[in-house]
Amino acid sequence: MHDLTAVAGSVPDPELPVVTLAELGVLRSVREPTPGGPVEVELTPTYTGCPAIEAMAADIERALLEHGVTEVSVRTVLAPPWSTDDITSEGRRKLADAGIAPPRGGAAPGSGPVPLTLAIHCPNCGSTETSLISRFSSTACKALRRCEACREPFDHFKEV
Repeated sequence: MHDLTAVAGSVPDPELPVVTLAELGVLRSVREPTPGGPVEVELTPTYTGCPAIEAMAADIERALLEHGVTEVSVRTVLAPPWSTDDITSEGRRKLADAGIAPPRGGAAPGSGPVPLTLAIHCPNCGSTETSLISRFSSTACKALRRCEACREPFDHFKEV
């Protein structure tokens, strides 16, 4: 059997397929099965009521079953709540590469002071001269912005 955490964590997010569930930080734990029991997986949605949580659970279950697991139990946990700080640096890089401005912040816990910046950088040209078009974009966790320098619209993953 493959490393179950790696298998579950490699599942792409159904709404943001450029990042995996591990990179997004929503995969909280994967426990090896006890004899005769299921593999236990815990997920925390990006926000309560996230419509993608059911798809995430089904995709994880499918991935684990394809790797030889016979039974999977996926549970949604709300505490501690998910935060944009849970997105890995690789996840942030992938969001930016896909034209989605990653959320501000994201320093690793215990890594020292977090620089405070209110600027949202355009993922296309890097300018901080951006304006809000809509508080919501293709998903509730993103806002739609426009760069005033290159005039291109882009999604911004909102901070939580």
